[in-house]
Amino acid sequence: MNATTGERWVFHQGEFARARDVALGPGTQGLHYGTGVFEGIRSYAAADGEEALLFKAKEHYERLHASCRLLRLDLPYSPDELVEVSRELVRRNGLTGDAYLRPLVYKLALEPGTPFGVRLSGVSTSVTILAMPMGDYSRAEGIRCGVSSWRRVPDASLPARAKITGAYANNALAVDEATAAGYDDAIMLNQGGSVAEASTANVFVVRSGEVATPGPDSDILLGLTRATVMRIIADETGASVTERAVPRSELHTADEVFLTGTGCQIVPVTEIDGRPVGDGTPGPLTARVREVYRRAVRGADPRYRHWTTSVGLGSRADARV
Repeated sequence: MNATTGERWVFHQGEFARARDVALGPGTQGLHYGTGVFEGIRSYAAADGEEALLFKAKEHYERLHASCRLLRLDLPYSPDELVEVSRELVRRNGLTGDAYLRPLVYKLALEPGTPFGVRLSGVSTSVTILAMPMGDYSRAEGIRCGVSSWRRVPDASLPARAKITGAYANNALAVDEATAAGYDDAIMLNQGGSVAEASTANVFVVRSGEVATPGPDSDILLGLTRATVMRIIADETGASVTERAVPRSELHTADEVFLTGTGCQIVPVTEIDGRPVGDGTPGPLTARVREVYRRAVRGADPRYRHWTTSVGLGSRADARV
């Protein structure tokens, strides 16, 4: 595959096309008003070196469908059909190593008879899926975070359970503030002042062997990696993760803090607001979860093979591992 964006294959409006041949008009409604939804899906080189594996692809597309219902977006493909499109897209792009897929569903144009204005009904839908190489961009040694002055948009104003494109302006403001202050990422509080999430990741805190994460009522996205980590912790330690309100002060008294997300995967947080987390190095539970997760996404742990879908790069085209 040519490394330039123009030479990559994308799936756009029902067919596979070269990225250079795809164009959006200046009147695209999703661009004007942020009325779109998206997902991020990882593809990993399998541990045996012979295959690429999509991780929790169907679950991502099920969530995409749920997000579409909120914005009245007409997604004409089932989750299973979208998984097949994703497999073909990875194959066409020759993505034998680690990769990232970005499905995007967005409002396109006003339908005949629909008056001008901000609206969800009477607007057509467009579907685009991109695929690109993406390795591990998080740092095993940990990152530094700052608690943002920008609060997380409440679910009552913009549904946190959906990955709505326009909502991520909130995240961008928080990241801009954090990086300008010399941090790697931002941790956002909700309107009540308790921890919500990082810019594109869920937050976990560990203290005295107990693990907690902000619950669904904390204005968070219910991350699929978050759910994966909760399962891994239960399997590895026999303990359950408590979903509850996490006060800001708990970030500064925790033994360990780590973030989870499809893009960043599992990343230790070793400093928050200039204060070390624990002893300032990744903690033992974080390291354990990272290793189990790494094996799971590459099909190396038989307990979690049902989370992966074979792309079919070789002779096992229809195998599900």
